[in-house]
Amino acid sequence: MPREGAPARTLGADCARICKFPGARADTPTVRVYLSKDVPLVPKQRRRSPLAAALQRLRRPQVVWLSLLGAMTGAGGLLVMLDGSPAPRTDGIALAAPVRAPRAPAIESVLATRRPIERAAWKRIVIHHSGAGFGSPDTLAGQARANNLQGLGYHFVIGNGTGSGDGELYVGYRWLDQLPGAHAFGPEGEWHNEHGIGICLIGDGDRKPFTPAQMRRLGDLVATLARDLGIGPEGVVLARQVSPTRSPGRLFSEPALRERLAGLRASPPVGVAAVPAVR
Repeated sequence: MPREGAPARTLGADCARICKFPGARADTPTVRVYLSKDVPLVPKQRRRSPLAAALQRLRRPQVVWLSLLGAMTGAGGLLVMLDGSPAPRTDGIALAAPVRAPRAPAIESVLATRRPIERAAWKRIVIHHSGAGFGSPDTLAGQARANNLQGLGYHFVIGNGTGSGDGELYVGYRWLDQLPGAHAFGPEGEWHNEHGIGICLIGDGDRKPFTPAQMRRLGDLVATLARDLGIGPEGVVLARQVSPTRSPGRLFSEPALRERLAGLRASPPVGVAAVPAVR
């Protein structure tokens, strides 16, 4: 509509023209045309979504990084779908550290396995480290998958607060289902995987000592397993004593663990092959 009171002008000479269509009858209604400068146009306001408004406020580097992240996420999902391989097994149980959860399950709950404990089979407890300051059972399971293993190779994992809770104990599916481990290698690796319980401390024992919460949890776990399975102090070994490795690192406090296990006594072996000597 024209602005109220705006003068009529023709199109060619800045004024309005009374037009009739060619061949129209005398009683055909006339058409009055107005210039745009006499008719103020109000642009149509489009409602923007909150997401669009937020994206408009982002700076160019932020937009670039978000685009890159989206592309990488999409590509990763596509690779997973194309792979078709089963995900590594991590169907275990996490027990929070007592200092963080006063009502955490007692350490003896690790003896409540899905299959009956084969006490005659377990003759060693082997202590490892993950070799990295950050980690969790999931990251270890991913590494195992990269090495063509079915899933987590350790029976137990103890967190250090980066990637998993400090002192948090993860009970792996290999222990819950009483399956051999996949944590030892070398000439005696097969025997220690069959008869050794693998415990992994998250961290790099060559670079940094393990946390007090980890060491307390390790002592509780080893003492509980050793008492129930009849494993004496000589049956608790470090990974470097049975495999060609530095694990669990030079900063692992072996004397503190030995002091904790001093009162343990081994039970006579039952139906198991001779135990290899510890180096």
